[in-house]
Amino acid sequence: MKSGETTPNELKQYKMSYSQEIENFQKPSFRGWAHHLAHRTKGDKVIWALVVLLALASMLVVYSATGSLAYKNYKGNTEIYLFKQVAFIILGIGIIYFAHRVNYVIYSKIAQLLFILSIPLLIYTLFFGLSMNEGSRWIRLPIIGLNMQSSELAKLALFMYLARLIGKKQDVIKDFKKGYLPLIIPVGIICLLIAPANLSTALLLGASCMLLLFIGRASTKHLLMTVGLVCIPVLFLIIAAVISHKSGDDSSETKKENSSKLTARVSTWINRVEHFIYGGKDADDEDAYQINQAKIAIAKGGFMGVGPGNSTQRNFLPQAYNDFIYPIIIEEYGLVGGTFIVFIYLVFLFRSIKIFRRCPYAFGAFLALGLSFTLVIQAIANMAVSVNLFPVTGVTLPLVSMGGSSFLFTCLSIGIILSVARNVEQLEGKKEEMLNAQ
Repeated sequence: MKSGETTPNELKQYKMSYSQEIENFQKPSFRGWAHHLAHRTKGDKVIWALVVLLALASMLVVYSATGSLAYKNYKGNTEIYLFKQVAFIILGIGIIYFAHRVNYVIYSKIAQLLFILSIPLLIYTLFFGLSMNEGSRWIRLPIIGLNMQSSELAKLALFMYLARLIGKKQDVIKDFKKGYLPLIIPVGIICLLIAPANLSTALLLGASCMLLLFIGRASTKHLLMTVGLVCIPVLFLIIAAVISHKSGDDSSETKKENSSKLTARVSTWINRVEHFIYGGKDADDEDAYQINQAKIAIAKGGFMGVGPGNSTQRNFLPQAYNDFIYPIIIEEYGLVGGTFIVFIYLVFLFRSIKIFRRCPYAFGAFLALGLSFTLVIQAIANMAVSVNLFPVTGVTLPLVSMGGSSFLFTCLSIGIILSVARNVEQLEGKKEEMLNAQ
């Protein structure tokens, strides 16, 4: 054999190594895939970590809170709700990932369209939606069969539209007709359409929008005037609750007589305010029962809790996996666990404020801040209800309560916040490159 020629054995080894390289290229390892995904995942890393922590807490607590319910409804299959929650979490994280990859300028372009579409959707839901507890809040999506709260889409559309308007109206925002009215009218429309079926959501949404307008340099006089107008019907509701308590009338007996979609839940609101002020008159009353069972769960938890999966109040507390999941967290993980959840939401708000301050463009800054406000205010309201600092509302604990349309829209909101953070990082990176080049 001549010098430099390839032997058959060497040729065979070369073919084998080449085939191995092709196979490795076509079938990347999990480590390589994870590295690639992590490289493409941008935005605030702390917020990503907080999402993972809340998702893990959600799996643990939902599994514990639904164990007995699943055993009863699914013939001993206690993992059914856990699998559903894991599926929602995977879908939710996917939504966050794809939403954060979209340039947030796109959200500005579709904001007005989404806002306009949300109005007829809310009207349809109010009169033709699925009714639960005398309120029409849901519509059933025909293909996937998921019940969706149209108010969740309306909230997201409102914050997009409001952030866009605040950015455009900065020069005239102190003027009542040119600046303030174009901002407050969309807020009023959405809140008024949500209120008949879900007053607590409307009030929390309105409070978040007012806070965003205040930071957006709207006139304090105009904001106080709006708050005063909103306080008038709230004051009437409190007076009605006081009169109902003193007269001894049970407004819940008139629920069936009231067939109007617009006023069907008025008696429920009066009852809840009355129970919050005076306590339930009837031990069998649902709202009083929920609050009492939540208090028992908190008392049992103590400082360190009874341990994961050892809750006993999950068998007595209605909606222990949803609206009243926070007492189960305290029962199992104690005051330490409950405080840790509060800490996570506060850190989330702090990081969002940091994004707001770093973002050079008004729309992105106000969008990130507004969405973070509504999520944190909702979390605080949910926890306040659980410890009887606020009347029963029916709002969920974001990213922790059992999955549904609210869970997915929360993930979409977080994805949009991370989209703003990703673009801020890109702009800062370009500035740093330009400085280094000089």
